[in-house]
Amino acid sequence: MDAHPARYWHLLEDGRLQCDLCPRDCRLHEGQRGACFVRKRVEGKMVLTTYGRSSGFCIDPIEKKPLNHFHPGSSVLSFGTAGCNLACKFCQNWDISRSRDMDRLMDTASPADIAEAAVRHGCRSVAFTYNDPVIFAEYAMDTAQACRERGVASVAVTAGYIHPTPRQAFYAVMDAANVDLKAFTEDFYVHQTGAHLAPVLDTLLYLRHDTAVWFEITTLLIPGLNDSTPELSALCHWVANELGPEIPLHFTAFHPDYKLNALPPTPPATLTRARRIALDAGLKHVYTGNVHDVAGGTTHCASCGMALIERDWHRILAYRLDAQGACPGCGHLLAGRFGSAAGTFGARRVPVHIGSH
Repeated sequence: MDAHPARYWHLLEDGRLQCDLCPRDCRLHEGQRGACFVRKRVEGKMVLTTYGRSSGFCIDPIEKKPLNHFHPGSSVLSFGTAGCNLACKFCQNWDISRSRDMDRLMDTASPADIAEAAVRHGCRSVAFTYNDPVIFAEYAMDTAQACRERGVASVAVTAGYIHPTPRQAFYAVMDAANVDLKAFTEDFYVHQTGAHLAPVLDTLLYLRHDTAVWFEITTLLIPGLNDSTPELSALCHWVANELGPEIPLHFTAFHPDYKLNALPPTPPATLTRARRIALDAGLKHVYTGNVHDVAGGTTHCASCGMALIERDWHRILAYRLDAQGACPGCGHLLAGRFGSAAGTFGARRVPVHIGSH
């Protein structure tokens, strides 16, 4: 399964093959791989070299993705492959996303295998995560379709760096997404990720205005690089004005890693300041991550302010919603996907083996 025909490419007049999946627009000679490493030109066509191969499967709480408004407390079967179409100097999963070792991909599983495993383990959803599912779009979309046929939801954890045509097909089979908005300046995107800001904003606007996909946003705050008050204020006002005040925004703490291991970790006070800036900008659901912060993990009613879901890290402490996902105090419907009770998976992380037989 490791040399699957890829979509989204065309041949150029000079004989090179151009990948049309993401804005990198890699142009390849025979035998070359794209910047993501996993898409390769073979015999004049493009193939996905990691189709059906994973760096491992784990069952996580959905809050770890992070998604706080998508079936809280439920379990999600999570997996990734190798490679990435961004080059973030601060990558927190760099051993997977920057991997050039195909032997790391020990678990082999078809889309049907994954859907079956999710059902067998009682997972409400499957998450494409750890590295960006955009680069293994064919595998992710086939898996999402197999999951949909079994009544299992699909979640994309992504940087949102994708061209409009594949974006439409990709999100047509997704039920939820967490989009990593890494900063709010072009300078940061160019110098810290090797990418551009505008395509990510386009993806967020597309999700909000052209799909029914539930999505939340995460910004990793890196000391001195993307945590200034003016930048955070601009980001939060853009989200409130362009996407709406009830889109959840997560500010998470950076820990030194990969090429930025000389920087200090994010102080808790920075997360508290960012959350206050977002609330002052009109956002209703603002969370802090990678820290123990009950206040920053609590979901409040956007209308009356009642505490509806209280959390500590990935653990739900209290859940106060009716069967329609409405506030018991004022009846306002909480934005997201909810039921009358939270799931009971808790804060566990359970590695599982799925392999094809």
